[in-house]
Amino acid sequence: MSQKIIDRAAKVVAGKTGGGNEGYCVLALIDSEGYPTASTLSVSKADGIKEMTFCVQLDGNKANRIKDCNRASVCFAAMEHNITLVGAVEILTAPEIKKEMWYDGLQHVFEKGADDPNYGVLRFKTKRYNIFFTDNFEFAAGAL
Repeated sequence: MSQKIIDRAAKVVAGKTGGGNEGYCVLALIDSEGYPTASTLSVSKADGIKEMTFCVQLDGNKANRIKDCNRASVCFAAMEHNITLVGAVEILTAPEIKKEMWYDGLQHVFEKGADDPNYGVLRFKTKRYNIFFTDNFEFAAGAL
């Protein structure tokens, strides 16, 4: 039963990748004082619920928080579902990864494109999950 729910959640996540208005999720990080902070951002790419990437400013709050504490949570929520993932996040700056993760819409933040020195990629890897679908009251929680 859990694998069916995980697969369903993976389809939801896949439908929210590539930026744009449908691609938003919430990323929660720990700030320098030990408090949780949450912000919305677009998913660049995802591998089911196992791994996903986000594009960020390297001099911004998200990158700075990750340097201090790489524990994170990602949440996709709508009336039909709540997909909460807990894991770790790392900052990637390799040029080939930055080019691979680039999508239309980033140019308004990174004027120099994928080569912008302030452009970086966050890679989140899920350790555990909590998934709920309201239509059939399906629930799954566990570790990957």
